[in-house]
This record gives sequence, C-alpha cells and structure tokens, in this order.
Amino acid sequence: MGSLHISRLARRSLATALRYGAAVVMVAIALGAALALRHDNLPHPFISFSLAAIAITFWYAGTLPGLLAILLSYLALSEFFVPGKIMGSSAEPYLAFYGIFGAAVSWFSASRRRAERLLREARDHQEWRVAERTLQLTSTNKELLLMQQELRHEKDRLKLLLDLNNSMVSNLELRELLREISASVRQLMQCDAAGVNLPDSETSQLKLYALDFPGAKGFLREGMLRSSGSLPATVFSTAEPVTFLVREAAIPREAADYEREGLQSCCWLPLMSRTRVLGVLGLSRLQAIRFSQEDVQFLMQVASQVAIAVENALAYHRISELTDKLAQEKLYLEGEIRTEANFDEIVGTSPALQRVLKLVETVAPTDSTVLICGETGTGKELIARAIHDRSSRNPKTFVKLNCAALPAGLLESELFGHEKGAFTGAIAQSLGRLELANHGTLFLDEVGEIPLELQPKLLRVLQEREFERLGGSRSIRTDVRLIAATNRHLAEMVEEQKFRSDLFFRLNVFPIELPSLRERPEDIPLLVRHFAGEFSRRMNRKFETVSTETLNALCQYGWPGNIRELQNVIERAVILSTGPILKVPLTELRSTTTSVREEPRSKPAKRKPVRSILAEVDRNQIIQALQETGGRVGGRDGAAARLGLKRTTFITRMKKLDIDRNPVSELKMDSTDTSDASDTSPAQGTPRGLTSSE
Repeated sequence: MGSLHISRLARRSLATALRYGAAVVMVAIALGAALALRHDNLPHPFISFSLAAIAITFWYAGTLPGLLAILLSYLALSEFFVPGKIMGSSAEPYLAFYGIFGAAVSWFSASRRRAERLLREARDHQEWRVAERTLQLTSTNKELLLMQQELRHEKDRLKLLLDLNNSMVSNLELRELLREISASVRQLMQCDAAGVNLPDSETSQLKLYALDFPGAKGFLREGMLRSSGSLPATVFSTAEPVTFLVREAAIPREAADYEREGLQSCCWLPLMSRTRVLGVLGLSRLQAIRFSQEDVQFLMQVASQVAIAVENALAYHRISELTDKLAQEKLYLEGEIRTEANFDEIVGTSPALQRVLKLVETVAPTDSTVLICGETGTGKELIARAIHDRSSRNPKTFVKLNCAALPAGLLESELFGHEKGAFTGAIAQSLGRLELANHGTLFLDEVGEIPLELQPKLLRVLQEREFERLGGSRSIRTDVRLIAATNRHLAEMVEEQKFRSDLFFRLNVFPIELPSLRERPEDIPLLVRHFAGEFSRRMNRKFETVSTETLNALCQYGWPGNIRELQNVIERAVILSTGPILKVPLTELRSTTTSVREEPRSKPAKRKPVRSILAEVDRNQIIQALQETGGRVGGRDGAAARLGLKRTTFITRMKKLDIDRNPVSELKMDSTDTSDASDTSPAQGTPRGLTSSE
C-alpha cells in the first residue's frame, strides 16, 4: 500500500513539474526566438512570441503555469527589450496587458477543460448506461432463448398429441396404430425404446403388443408375456406411474432382460380410460437418465390419448368381428328364410302350414293364376298378400274384391267399371277393379259366388287380357295377375253346372289348399299368444301368461270358424280378463267340441275323379250350346260366343272331345233341363261323343 501511495505521489509530482516546466520551456522558446532575431538585427516581436507562449501554457498547462509564463514573459520583456527598471512606470502597461490576456486565455482554457470534463463525464455515464443496457439485453436474450426453447419443446409435445389424435382418426388397426404411437413418443422424449402392453385374452397376462426399439438385440420382442410380479403388471394393477433405473429394479428377471438389451432407465405409465386401465405404456433409455416429474406429467397426458386410441381400436376390432358375424348370420338366416318360408303376418310352424308356404314361395315369382281353397277363416287373404308381396308386382297395387258381398249387377260394375249413364244412378264414369289392379294383383275372394252370366266376361279377361266397361264399347287392355279364393268345392259346382268349367280350368292353374285350424293344432298356442299380444296392445292391457289348461282346451276344440273364430275368442277373452292371466271362456267351447270333431267338414260320400268330371261337364256344355244354336259355331249368336270362347278354340275342343256338330243339331233336347243333357254324356257310359252312326 505504501509503495502504491508513493508511486501515486511520484506520478502526481511529475505531472506538476511537467506542467510548470512547460511554462518555462514555452517562455524560453519565445525569448530565444526574439534574441535570435535581435542578434541578426531583425524585428523581434517578443510580445507576440510571449503572448503565444502564455496562451499555449494557459491552454494546455493550466492557470498557475500560465501565471508563471506571464511573470517570466514580463521579466524577460523588462530585462531585455523594454528600457527602465523593473516595476518601473514604463513596464506597468505591459504587465497589465499580459494580465488581461492571461485572464482571457485562462477563462477560455477553464471553459474548455470544464467542457471536456462534462463531455468525459457524459461519455463515461453513457458508456455505463450502454454497458448496463447491454447487460439487460443480454439477460433478456438469454431468457428469450430459454423461452423459445421451452416453446419449441412445448410445440413438439403438442405436435405429438396432435399426431396421436390424427393417428387415432386415420388408423384403427390396433397393432399398426400402437407401433406408430410408440415411434412418435420415443422420438419426442429422446428415448431408445417404447412399447405398449395390453392384457392377453387367452392367458389374462400382460402382453407386449407393440414395440419400437431400433437397437433391440432380441431379448425384448413383441408378443412376450409379462409375469404377474413384473413392473408393468404392478403398474396395471395399481394404475400409478413408475420410474426406475435398471440397476435399482426390484425384479432381477426383468432387470436382467433390460441389462442384456443395454437399457438403463425406464418409465411405466398406465393407460387410463374412464377409471379403468386398458394397458401400460413403457419408455426406456440406454443412458442412466431418470425421467423427471415434468416428463411423467406430460407422458400421463400422452397415455390418456393412447388409451383413447386403444379403446377406439379395440371397439373397432370388436365391431368388425360382430359385423362379420352378423353378415354370416344374415346369410344363414336368409338361407333359412328361403328354405323355411318365414312370413311375417302368418303365424305357425306346423308341417301343414309349411307345405303351403313352400307352395307360395314357388308360385310367387311367376305370373300364374292361383286358386286358394280352404274353409272359411283359414287366412286365404293373407296367403294372397304373401304371394303378391313376394312377386315382381309387389310395388304395384294389391286390389281385393269380395264377390259374395255384392249383388250381380253391382259386382259387374265393381269388377269392370261403368260409363256415365250405363244404368240408373251412374252419374259419372267409374273405374273397375281390373283397371285399378293394372300391373298389380287382383284378389277375388269367394270366387264361387260369381253369377254364371258374369263368368264368361271374367274368362275373357283372363284369356284375352281385355274387357269393356259396363255401358261402354271400347276394349280396355289390362295386365293383371288374378288370385282367386273360395271355401266351396268348385269341382262339385262344375259338376252341378253352377260354375263354368272353362273358368274353373283357367282359375285352377296352381291350386293351394289351406289346412283348417284343427289340422294344425300345434299352431294354436302361437296364434293365441299372437292375438293376445295384439289385442292387449290395442286395449292397453298386459297379460303375462296363459294357463296350460286353457291352451289344452283350445287345442282340443274343433274350431269350425278356424283362425277367425280363434281371433274373436281371444279378443273376447282380453276384454273379460282383468288380471295378469288370460282367461278364456271355455264353457262356450266345450259344448260344441264333440259335434265339431265328429263332423269336421261336409264332404260327398263318393266322388269321381276331377279330371273325368271336368271333361264330362265340358262335353255337355258344348253339346248344349250346339243344340241351342242349331249347330252354328261362329257368329254373334253362335255356340262359341255363348260359351265365351273363340271360334278356333271352340272347334279345337270339339275335335278333342270328338263331337260332330251336324248330328248334334238334329237332336231334340230340352234346353231348360240340363240334367237330361248330362244323362247323354259319356258319364252314362258313352265312350265317345254323339256321332252320325248313333
């Protein structure tokens, strides 16, 4: 410290000596220059030289050295250049002059130094401010770099979450999805291995379902099972994340697998979805760098997204399996439907009903005429609708007409339609059922009740596909499929000449005989439940069961009204029942059970074959028509027109039955007694028709 102080004093003394020395040197230079000029007898402006020396000294050396320069200049001027004594009156003006000049120069010098000092202080202050600001900017820049790094890291994490969401949307194949997710998580978290463990449905253990480990040696591989005491199994059971170093792992076997692979640090996270664990996500590093708490928190968010992806993929897999299963079941059920003819509106599984439904499936795709026979109440209209619904005409109209519910005149109008003024009350044109059913299906119920005079017109429609409205003359073409139904024996009616044989032939293209309800008693319980459910819904009732005694009694009853009667009985039972058990009034049925079972249906004692009966009736009608027309076949009043046949068709039938029109016209037969005409038919033993030899 002492030496330092001495050095400072020495430097300060040296600076002072230099300052005063400068004054002496400057005055000496001025004096020397003036003496040199005086020696050569030249003008010597000592005053100018001295003033310059004083000015320079004041400007650069300061006030005191400047005063010294004034004193020295005055002494030199007094001694060498101005006559008189020092301090004499002759030297005083020079002294005042030097003093004023020195004061002025001293003021300017002081002002300069003060300005320099202020500038120096301002510069120092500015440099300090710049340094301080630079330090602040440097610190701010570092913070910005850190924030930018954090934002970049956060951006990468958010991008990972976005990629996970995109993967969930674009890929629903579980193994490929998990591999893609594992690769993305491994790259972002700067890990060396990533895998997803899911429960195995067969062994109920965790299975390494997907693994992304580019540097794997084969000890960790997809498909390997995790034991119940492994760390993944622990995380799966506790639903808590676990981070550990391999050398600190408590499970030697698992740690040995990781050590053989070279992994040092691991992190296991549960895949949570709505409070249940779907699997475990595992991350590993080759370096012994433990996963931080911040990493675990972020990875828990990733695990929740992975859990959603796994849940969606598993749901998609299950839906795909169920879809394939449903497709196979659909094909199987379609095959069953095709083989068993399952009809929605027709209730029953009895063999008799199944035979009928198979016939319906067979004839429905065609346009052939169908004749449905059976007792009343057996469901003939349902069968007709089933044929229409399964035909190519099902988009068109299904028109039905009950022939027994209308008188003859009105039936013809309903069937063919009528023109305005065709009869009293026909104030407008009306379309018939045949026109309404064009390209569709016409169902004629109780076709056996059609009057004989109307039957030829219906026959013409079936054969020629054309008709005229009542009171009209224009032929109207129609494309209609006819389905007829009757509860009468049309063959017997033909034999009794109550129904035209040619119309019967045309209707009997594909006959279907419906079984009565007593012929399929196994369907009665199904029908009872069906009708009970239907009526209970209508009446807002609820029935849980039907007693076995009631079902047995219903099965033993003969049901002369068939299904319609059963329907009415069940409707009455629903109305009368008040509890959860359906109560059927059995007393009303027991009184008629025996009589119905003894006489199920009135049938003739002895019947001829249908083909022989029809041939016999057809022959008798042709002979009768020839007799009435005098043997004339064609023409408006000919035999063919009377039977509603074409002339060529009539002649073909005559040839087929071997009938000669000439001898027939000579026979004397009572046209009003058709029984006599029938007595002369081949049914009486005549093997051939009436000929000229007879």
